[in-house]
Amino acid sequence: MFGISQTLVLANDVVETTEKVEDAISEWTFYKFIGTEAEWYQAIAVLMVGTLVLSLLAYLLAKLIVHVFVRRAVRFTRTKWDDFLVERRLFSRISLIVPALIVFYSAQFYPLEWQEGVELAAESYMVMIGVLVLNSFLSAAGDIYGTLSFSNRNPIKGLIQSIQLGVWVVGGFFVVALLTGRNVGSLMTGLGAITAVLMLVFKDSILGLVASIQIIVNNLVHVGDWIEMPKYGIDGDIVDVTLTTVKIQNFDNTITTIPTYALINDSFKNWRGMSESGVRRIKRAIYIDVNSIKFCDEAMLQRFRKFERLTAYIDAKLNAIETDRTANKPDLSEAINSRCLTNVGTFRAYIKAYLADHPQISKEATFLIRQLTPGESGLPIELYVFSNDNRWVNYEEIQADIFDHLLAVVPEFELRLFQNPTGSDLQKLAG
Repeated sequence: MFGISQTLVLANDVVETTEKVEDAISEWTFYKFIGTEAEWYQAIAVLMVGTLVLSLLAYLLAKLIVHVFVRRAVRFTRTKWDDFLVERRLFSRISLIVPALIVFYSAQFYPLEWQEGVELAAESYMVMIGVLVLNSFLSAAGDIYGTLSFSNRNPIKGLIQSIQLGVWVVGGFFVVALLTGRNVGSLMTGLGAITAVLMLVFKDSILGLVASIQIIVNNLVHVGDWIEMPKYGIDGDIVDVTLTTVKIQNFDNTITTIPTYALINDSFKNWRGMSESGVRRIKRAIYIDVNSIKFCDEAMLQRFRKFERLTAYIDAKLNAIETDRTANKPDLSEAINSRCLTNVGTFRAYIKAYLADHPQISKEATFLIRQLTPGESGLPIELYVFSNDNRWVNYEEIQADIFDHLLAVVPEFELRLFQNPTGSDLQKLAG
């Protein structure tokens, strides 16, 4: 044991002596070739300024090459993808690598204790420039994808932003690994300890990434889709889908943004099917006062036969009724004993004939004129048809023109529209 202790003491003395010798040699070299300490600092300052000036000149030269040659070459090409690379500053950011290389290779001219720091600074800078270059490339790839015909159906902006976020995180790990001298793998292994914190910080981004994947896989929304979300007061077109937000331009030209995951968590109505079909549904009812409904007498039938759209209908119905009466020989002293036409049924037939002749009503889509359950507002006669023009303004014009006409002809069938009593109605009753 005594021998081991002496050996350790001796080894320690040797190390201390070696360090003193190195310090003495360094001090001798410093004063031999540099001179005083002040001159040494001046030399370092000159070296740093020289490195800075040389890096700046190299950057300006690289930037000049990019602007003069690369941009000019891109301008004369027929393809668009290289234009997106220029717009996203890919080549400009690549030129930033040049000053970093100047700094890195100039480290050998600094004192030994400075070299590692200069090299680490240059390497960290190059890692960050690499991150910027890669993000520019990804953004340009997204722009190129946006020119494809199916890009609106499958937006990938959220996925690209997720990848860019991952690139920044990995780049940050590389920088920390360089500055601390640790292995990147060990740093990422230690990431598990702060997973909860990261999930809290990047909650919206993580939820947005998952939502973006579900939106693409399930084909939920496209850029340009008209959606309605009453919960958020949304009624407009989607203009952008990103990693964390969806931007909607409402029809009053206001802009609403919601979290991307809201499209997964909440319900919404997408009008894309209507837009793609080229038709748009008209579903509206005319409310008839039930007290005005009655059988048609001979005078009414003769008058209805003068309506060109009803002539064939009236004749066919009268022939069917006559055949039935001949077969069954009912007591015609009461209308209830035999089949008879009603004014409301004839009005419904007129609506059907009128819409069948209308050039802006689709004949291929559902075409239905039906009675709904009578209620406190009278008897609803509902139109369930589709217009050939699904543009909003034109659709409203078509719908308004149809109901203008139908509301005007209601009295021709000796029917009355139902409406709650107004002030003028009460005055007439009082008078």
